[in-house]
Amino acid sequence: MLRTFNKPAKNWLPGHRGVDLEAAPTDPIYAAGDGTVIYAGILAGIPTVSIEHPGGLRTTYQPVLPLVAVGDTVTGQQPIGTLAPGGTHGYPGLQWGAKFGADDYINPLTLLPAPVIRLKPPPSA
Repeated sequence: MLRTFNKPAKNWLPGHRGVDLEAAPTDPIYAAGDGTVIYAGILAGIPTVSIEHPGGLRTTYQPVLPLVAVGDTVTGQQPIGTLAPGGTHGYPGLQWGAKFGADDYINPLTLLPAPVIRLKPPPSA
């Protein structure tokens, strides 16, 4: 993780409305879940893919050179593009964001399944 989620107290205040994950240019980028591509192009000079998921969730991936087009249906773990060189906002890697509605940003890491933790038994004496 290069940069963590930092939801601002008010929508107009500074913060970080996603997470920056380490990745290298040309690495494949995968959809977080099933949905429909609602944006695939350049947004404010940054190649971007956005997906609308069931329940009103929208995930956004930057800087991603799209392999998909607006209206495409995608499945979880389907490649949606490749990481473009340069990063975003001064950070290399992938910026991944998630929100409900117009501006209810959530930490996208909460969309991942919880890891299974197993304790190793102590060695026999």
